[in-house]
Parts: sequence; C-alpha cells; structure tokens
Amino acid sequence: MQTSGRPTILFWRRTDVPGLERLELTVVPDGLWAASTVLCLEGGGFRLDHRWRLTPDWRAESLDVERWDSGGHRRLVLERSGDGWLVNGEPRPDLDGADEPDLSVTPFCNTFPIRRTPTTAGAGLTLDTCFVDGVAMTVERSRQRYDRVGPNRVRYVDLGVAAGFEADLEVDDDGLVLRYEHLFERVAPDRA
Repeated sequence: MQTSGRPTILFWRRTDVPGLERLELTVVPDGLWAASTVLCLEGGGFRLDHRWRLTPDWRAESLDVERWDSGGHRRLVLERSGDGWLVNGEPRPDLDGADEPDLSVTPFCNTFPIRRTPTTAGAGLTLDTCFVDGVAMTVERSRQRYDRVGPNRVRYVDLGVAAGFEADLEVDDDGLVLRYEHLFERVAPDRA
C-alpha cells in the first residue's frame, strides 16, 4: 500500500451476482480514509457509496453509507463514541462494546479484524461487529470469528446474523481481501 498522499485504488467484483466495487484508500497523517462506490444488480439494482475514517491501526472511527435504488435515496452514519456507537447521531446501547462495523456489500471491512488476527496457523479472533446490511440499510450486532489458516489465508465463520455461513479468505500482505469464497474477488483494471 502507498504511503501518505496518493490513494491506492482497489477493485472487487461480486462472484455471486453481477456487481463491481471501486475503492480509494488513502493514508493520511492521522490514519486512513477510504471512499468507495458499489454498483450491483442484487435486489433490483443499486448504487451504494461508503466512506470510512480509520485510525492508524485500522480501527473504524466512522462509516458513512449512501444508497440509491428504485426506491430513492437513503443514508446511514455510524460513528464510534467511546465504547459504543451512534447511528445517525443517536446512541445505540445494543451496539456497546462491538469492535468494528461490517458492511455487507464489501470485503474491505474484513481487513480490520484480519489485521488483528494472530499470524500463527490455527490462531483465531472472535469479535462482535456492528453489522450494516447494505440492502436493507439497517444496523444490528453480530458475532464473527476469524481463524488463521496460513500467512495469507483466513477462515471466516459467522456466529451471528448469518450463523452457519463460512468462507475462506485469501488476503494480500496488508490484509486486504484478494478472494472471498462465494462472494468477492479482487480484479485489476485493464491498463491498455
């Protein structure tokens, strides 16, 4: 990943339904900024923009999501507040203690826990998330586990909202997803 100034551009395509994401990740003096657009045919088709403010150690400080579809425009803002979270400026006690947001339509947010998962094969990390359903534009608490399979491989196990769902994730040296079994794969733009 590049250092401060120029953004790193990442693309992911959906492997379960037609869809594409373009994300710009910029290192800034006080952390990282990410801005992305997702276009997807799921649920009648939608555009979803998401913007992240992260600390230098890749912890989310805020997530701003906007969605456009045939039903109009919706916006959701999630902000860390001490040990809790605000949703659209309102405290959500049910999310107190949740570690990170997990936005359903992108593999980007998997990087946050992956970077904290011990690197020894067989080690794992279990955490609670603020699960943001990008289709319904709702937030609820959910539990997840990340099991280290190898240096650049992690097994994701959902213990909450989608309990029973599991997937192998292949990541680069920064912990950014290259392949997310069943859902996403990173693609490089044509340079021709």
